[in-house]
Amino acid sequence: MRRRDFSLGFLPAAAQALRERKLLEAAGLVQRAVDAGQVRAATLQVRCRGERFERAFGEARTPETVFLIASITKPMTAAGVMLLADRGALSLGDPVRKFIPEFSGGDRSLVTIRHLLTHTSGLPDMLPENTAMRERHAPLPEFVERTIRTPLLFKPGTRVHYQSMGILLAAEIARRITGRPFAEFLEKEIFGPLGMRNTALGLGRFEIAGTARCQVEEAPGLYGGGRSDTRSWDWNSPYWRNLAAPWGGAHSTGADIANFLGYFLKPDGKVLRAETARAMVTNQTQGLNEPRGIGFAVAPGSFGNTCSARTFGHGGSTGTLAWADPARDLVCVVLTTLPARLSEKTLLKPVSDRVSEAVA
Repeated sequence: MRRRDFSLGFLPAAAQALRERKLLEAAGLVQRAVDAGQVRAATLQVRCRGERFERAFGEARTPETVFLIASITKPMTAAGVMLLADRGALSLGDPVRKFIPEFSGGDRSLVTIRHLLTHTSGLPDMLPENTAMRERHAPLPEFVERTIRTPLLFKPGTRVHYQSMGILLAAEIARRITGRPFAEFLEKEIFGPLGMRNTALGLGRFEIAGTARCQVEEAPGLYGGGRSDTRSWDWNSPYWRNLAAPWGGAHSTGADIANFLGYFLKPDGKVLRAETARAMVTNQTQGLNEPRGIGFAVAPGSFGNTCSARTFGHGGSTGTLAWADPARDLVCVVLTTLPARLSEKTLLKPVSDRVSEAVA
């Protein structure tokens, strides 16, 4: 276990002891999972009121180890789209067909950018042909083309249904507006200004060998194909790592993700307008079946067991979870290589619980 601790000297003795104990308990849970051979690599990053607690475990030699973060990518994509809204290049109420004219016919005309970013568009999470497309290494523009043509599941705005393909179309709108690859746009406009030096949509300058390897063999059939032998297109493949899927293809570190979340705790206008940042982490789907922010999950109970109702964040299917609690000025990022469907209840949530309990 590699460590870097923050100073706790500013706290009363009792509070300091509680925080130390809970954070060490959180780290201990990860270490035990590594020692048991369940998790190959992990990092834990906690920030509170300007102080930092870091750990690296197993094959993650330092807290700066780069992971494929899966759907934690989604709020980063949303931030890029909202930056264009701040600049007047688009409005959340704009219909998608204003920027993607071929997205038309039937209820498609009702789908707005807001629907794409709040999971209320009616688009599916994944395309019905997702597995077949990945097997033959379909390029990202083909995912866009097929999403434009895929049937909606319900009338836009009537319910929340998690939809990666809606996030894809939001990124496509940004690409058409800027005339630049979306990965390049995020690098210059979001990652750079926020000091996210070890983050990229796609592999960027990283090499797969220098990143944490996902434990895909632990979850056969994870991709919907019913097979475990998916090496040419699984999470560790050059194809997937380079695809730069705006719904789940970013690489990052715990520190960089903490920088990203920290911006939404105290937005200073450097990247997004303060009111825009606050809107992104506020429920935008009142009256529907599930609360959602703009790109962020905001449902109470999704993160640590003592987190406030204002907590926001996102998880990723590769075994990642990141959240921030404005009521406590607290950020927690847990990155692992064990798929979330195996690690969410056994590790990601218990670790988050301990971290939330560390700060009164």
